[in-house]
Amino acid sequence: MTGLLLRCGRIGAYLGLTLPLMVVQAILLSVKSPYARRLPVFYHRTCCAILGIALKRHGKQSTHRPTLYVANHSSYFDITILGAVIEGSFVSKAEVARWPIFGWLAKLQQTVFVERADRAGAARQRDEIRRRLARGDNLILFPEGTSNDSLRLLPFKTTLFSAAEDEDVLVQPISIVYQFLDGIPLGRFHRPFFAWYGDMAMAPHLWKALGLGRLTVAMLFHEPVQLKELGSRKALAEHCRHEISQGVARVLAGRHDRGAQALAAQ
Repeated sequence: MTGLLLRCGRIGAYLGLTLPLMVVQAILLSVKSPYARRLPVFYHRTCCAILGIALKRHGKQSTHRPTLYVANHSSYFDITILGAVIEGSFVSKAEVARWPIFGWLAKLQQTVFVERADRAGAARQRDEIRRRLARGDNLILFPEGTSNDSLRLLPFKTTLFSAAEDEDVLVQPISIVYQFLDGIPLGRFHRPFFAWYGDMAMAPHLWKALGLGRLTVAMLFHEPVQLKELGSRKALAEHCRHEISQGVARVLAGRHDRGAQALAAQ
């Protein structure tokens, strides 16, 4: 019964926050208000509080604009986690645009939708990302192209990294690690309750996750780089993958900086 009440309370609070703010964000976008960039951060931070997600940040987040943030991807919760600390838009697979509610939210956050199977349109999609970066927008990219099991990274798709060739663009890798559940380290048994991958159905997965306790997520911000420093998009992608993978491994092994400043999204 406790789990049912928790789920219902979280769903009610989430919808009570989301539905009115969707209208507000649509208005802000229509009048081209600068607050259209800021409201999503408030929204995602509040969602973290509703969902019982506490964020611990390690390293220095880039304040340069534009920055292309590159992160590992293991769950739909990653959107709320990254959105709570980054004022920017996501680069997402095109099918997300057709999802009810989540697709609408993605559009309201000015997500760049890409069709990864469309090789012929790869240049057009890259150019759209480049245009957004040139406009000064921060973007968040999941280069694996799909979510993983939270223990190991999938190969990075390199095509979209070429959008960062402008010398004004910084690229910052971020490691996201689902670390504790109610203060207890997440083991292999509990990780699939949050990691969403393979052929898992979203509705039952989300229902299960909403009934669990307080989740602590570590975010490691690695040193920003530029494409010209690495020489090519493939080298940049490999560098980001190495940094993110090593960061995930350090956190899972308990070797991250325990003295780093923490941010609890409340």
